[in-house]
Amino acid sequence: MRDDVLVNAADIARIADVGRAAVSNWRKRFDDFPQPVGGTASSPSFSLAEIEQWLRKHDRYVEVPPIERVWQRLRTAGDDLRLGDMVVYTGAFLLFLRRDPAAWRKLAGLADDEMLSRLPGAVAAAVPEPPGELPHDELGLDPSLIRAIAELGTEEGPAAAFDAICARYIDVHARRLLATPEPVGALMARLAATAGKTVLDPSCGIGTLLLASDASRALGQDVNGTAARLTAVRLLLHGIDAVVRDGDSLRADAFPDELVDAVVCNPPFNDRGWGYEELTSDPRWEYGLPPRGESELAWVQHCLSHVRPGGLAVIMMPGVASSRRSGRRVRGNLLRAGALRAIVTLAAGAAPASSGAPDLWVLRRPEVGEPPASDVLMVNAGDDLTAVEAAWQAYTSRTGTGSRALPEASRTVRIIDLLDEEVALTPAHRVSRQTRSEPFTGVRERVREAISRLEVPSLTPLPVRRELPMTSIGELSRAGVVTIAQGPLKPAAEDGDLPMLTVEDLVRGRPPSGRIRDEQGLVLIREGDVVAPLIPGEHTPARVVTAGPAAVLGPRLLLFRVDPERLDPYYLAGCLRVTGETSVRLGSSVRMDPRRARLPRLPIEEQREYGEAFRRLLAYEDAVRELERASDDLLRIGFEGLLDGTLHPG
Repeated sequence: MRDDVLVNAADIARIADVGRAAVSNWRKRFDDFPQPVGGTASSPSFSLAEIEQWLRKHDRYVEVPPIERVWQRLRTAGDDLRLGDMVVYTGAFLLFLRRDPAAWRKLAGLADDEMLSRLPGAVAAAVPEPPGELPHDELGLDPSLIRAIAELGTEEGPAAAFDAICARYIDVHARRLLATPEPVGALMARLAATAGKTVLDPSCGIGTLLLASDASRALGQDVNGTAARLTAVRLLLHGIDAVVRDGDSLRADAFPDELVDAVVCNPPFNDRGWGYEELTSDPRWEYGLPPRGESELAWVQHCLSHVRPGGLAVIMMPGVASSRRSGRRVRGNLLRAGALRAIVTLAAGAAPASSGAPDLWVLRRPEVGEPPASDVLMVNAGDDLTAVEAAWQAYTSRTGTGSRALPEASRTVRIIDLLDEEVALTPAHRVSRQTRSEPFTGVRERVREAISRLEVPSLTPLPVRRELPMTSIGELSRAGVVTIAQGPLKPAAEDGDLPMLTVEDLVRGRPPSGRIRDEQGLVLIREGDVVAPLIPGEHTPARVVTAGPAAVLGPRLLLFRVDPERLDPYYLAGCLRVTGETSVRLGSSVRMDPRRARLPRLPIEEQREYGEAFRRLLAYEDAVRELERASDDLLRIGFEGLLDGTLHPG
């Protein structure tokens, strides 16, 4: 019987951990490559069973995890328009599985037809919230797929299984869903101090910000009904008390009388159809009527109207909202009232709706009778998200005994100095990303030292490409060659005395800079361990831990502990580096699945030769990056020093 799971070229590339061009090349080079069994001429579909058989035959097979099989079956169970509802129903079923496992065991023992007939009522009884109200009988999920989902949920846990399915759904529909990047969402939640609070996101999308909030109670609304239901089931599976509604928050607020502890929001940008005409007299416009072309200022005031006095709102904004002439009156009133407390410029592309550099606005609803603030914090952070939180903590602690100096790339600006004719609030115009904190002679020595470390690696070209048999880390793990551990997704406390390796430490190749309290489940790093990022990025290395102070594995990091007699750590680090960059080229925005990372099957002696080559390449890369940073500092300090009179030619 033919496997009814179909995959396209992009799926094959992900399964085999190669680029799409490689799949196209295989179709041209190999006469025995499986023929399409569906799809179109420009986007053919193939039988997953036949593809797996072909990959095994050509020593290119990577074990397909159960989640991949379930996902591909979901994708091929119906058309693309219904895929979102099918994913939501999958989440509702997994929620039923978690809430009433005994009921599922009874259903699972029935014949397929009877199980399918009773399932909708059982799910609706266990999941009375909106996710359980879907027309189950119209989705066309066959009984074998239902049982496969149940098996996946039992093996991985319902929440983890659904997170993996959502990650693939987001990956497929990234342009349509516009999900906030996870690190940015986590930052927004920490700035708004959402943990354990009642939190609202009035434009919740698929729930990224509400999931990051660690709220005790979450309220959400989105104009897309499928996205709202997806958010609801994600939150409920993670044990968060959630109420999520669909509808337009500006025109039809689902929570008109609700005041919450904090609001986090990434609203639509540049929406000229936000309801200007019908909402002209709305009482939410406490700081002025938002101009027709400034929908973002309508969202700002909508969010503030839902925050209790003293509560915080953190909102993603397009960079131009800080300086558009049409919005200067509203910006001025926000400043005068002390409602706008900080503006943070992020790196270009941090907002999925824009290729420009977005801002985060941190707002606080003033309490009755309190004097307005006299200044506002500005941070020109770029991609250094750690600087944002440090600046906000220093800014908010100024009046206490624990006051701290503001870090680089941040400063306070007096509100009176901002209330001119333009009320321009762009951080880049008032604070540079780097400050001149070291003398010219010092940075010149840094440049010279970086140049001295530049040793260009030597590699020998082969006349013919070498075809190597492949294996996967999953296979090596089952053989006991390597063990895999993961750092905490969100440490309970980051103010302890135990050193912790962070993602930034890994990227910069520096000693552990984080701190954490000792708690159960922490992973202690040993010499010879390989550490890689959980979410791979371009030029983000995997590194081998060398001798140094004892430290634990930080958030969003993976650790690989090898048997050095069977697997060389530097060889593994180089293979992981290639796997991470392949994920970025393929457009992956999900966590790395370490079991799927591929590497050539080589004897240990040859592994060590390759490992030494990888080590030299990484050392060269580190030297190049340091030279680049030092050269940028040299140029900046040189130009500025000649202009401001602190340096002289010669």
